[in-house]
Amino acid sequence: MAWDGRRPEVRHLGLVELLRGAEGFAALVGSTPGEEIAVLEYLLAILYAAGHAPVDADEWQHWVEERHPLAPAADWLAGQPDDHWDLFHPERPLGQNALLAPFMAEHGVGTAQLVIERAGDYNQFFDKVHLHDPEPMRPDAAFRAMLAQHAYGLGGRAMAKADWLGPQLTYQAVGRLGTRVRVVATGPTLGDTLRLNLAPCERKPTGEARTGTFNHSWTDGRAGRRTFRARKVSRQPDGPADLHSFLGRSILLRPVLVDGEVMVDRVLQAAGELLDPLLPMYLQDAVLEKTRTDGKVLPLRPSEDRALWREAHAVYAATATASQDLTKGADLYDRLARLLDRRVDLVAVGLISRQATATAWVSGTFPYVPGEEDRLKEAADEGLAICEYAAKALYTAAAAARDAAYPNPKPADKTRLLKRFHAEPELWAGAADHFFALMSEVSRGTRPGDGPLANFGTEIRLLTKSVLKDRLSSLTPNGRGMNARAQAEQRLRKRLTGPTCPAYLKEPPRA
Repeated sequence: MAWDGRRPEVRHLGLVELLRGAEGFAALVGSTPGEEIAVLEYLLAILYAAGHAPVDADEWQHWVEERHPLAPAADWLAGQPDDHWDLFHPERPLGQNALLAPFMAEHGVGTAQLVIERAGDYNQFFDKVHLHDPEPMRPDAAFRAMLAQHAYGLGGRAMAKADWLGPQLTYQAVGRLGTRVRVVATGPTLGDTLRLNLAPCERKPTGEARTGTFNHSWTDGRAGRRTFRARKVSRQPDGPADLHSFLGRSILLRPVLVDGEVMVDRVLQAAGELLDPLLPMYLQDAVLEKTRTDGKVLPLRPSEDRALWREAHAVYAATATASQDLTKGADLYDRLARLLDRRVDLVAVGLISRQATATAWVSGTFPYVPGEEDRLKEAADEGLAICEYAAKALYTAAAAARDAAYPNPKPADKTRLLKRFHAEPELWAGAADHFFALMSEVSRGTRPGDGPLANFGTEIRLLTKSVLKDRLSSLTPNGRGMNARAQAEQRLRKRLTGPTCPAYLKEPPRA
């Protein structure tokens, strides 16, 4: 689906039409942020497969600044054999594994298992409602859900039997993007977004781009496709077309006619291909950070405990580092630094999960202007530091309220009682909009210290007081309750006027 940026409705388009009209659509629209990323990945794979990609950073810059047309890729796709792109081909179904066909009639389950957010535990030990759900799914929705599974599918055992294709068929690996935050540079149109994220390819001796192999299906004749009878075998992609169309799942969809319309009514899903640890050339967008446990440098991961905007400082750190060297063209951020006087938005998307169950999609949009990297990083760093200090101040205020309200609690109850007065969750939830407003103002050219950070600090200070007041409102209006409220407010005031309080957050002196 695509949105033209003007009308409220969306349009359902085929891949050829989507590429032909890419300059007229503002963005892709999916049921989840992950689905939108998965479809964008697939469009990038098609561009690479068509050989329509820049071969170095200079050519990439020219393509972006001159809005190089994408029509040649659409023409290439329109000229492809229809059976290569047939979602229901009996031998080579697009994006699927036809080897599962003999088991569909007996073992096929409801289409809800195809949707990451609905499937839960893939083995369905606890919730088997959808196994017999008769509700069919539109083919376009099933196709997009399948792409999301290839990219983001969670680990765990599949509802597949070892005697089908081999014992390894039942063990699903986490998808290529399932463990990290994917960052996409977006422009005013879908065409701009595709060009921004179309990383340059190596050049063949003939001068053409070395794009790699497109994965049409599991049975498309590609040599070296994984089998499931031996040990797990992984491989490196042979190019970006292979990377972006990688079959991270064995999936098969069953078509059925419903009132004369083709629908999908049953699904089989099992283990797919495996990737080796990716080379840096295949991690163009990765925001690298040191892990808190062993100090390894890994791509940024989504966290259940930290909203994605709280990692904005890491995203801006990547752009600030890239801007210091405009010659290597090594990754997305190096190339973006070349685009002077042009704003783009960095959209970060991740999937939070608990074991084999999806918890939530998280996403954030961070404005970026080449040449303003240091200011944006300063604002993100200072903004986060202000919020983290406010959160600690709320903790000490909550502890003061607890100690005054419950002078002699049982040791086992102290944590629970603290949570009653600790307003940190409300602080983080309320601070998000203020943070995005801060970054937006700085992206328009205002120096962080010329007003944006001071305004942000004031808003966070008022928010901190407000959320604490709300938490303390549950105290009884007797002497102990009034004392607990006074102790908490005094502790907060002390923290907000203390020497370690960030300057922009600090409470001004009383007149």
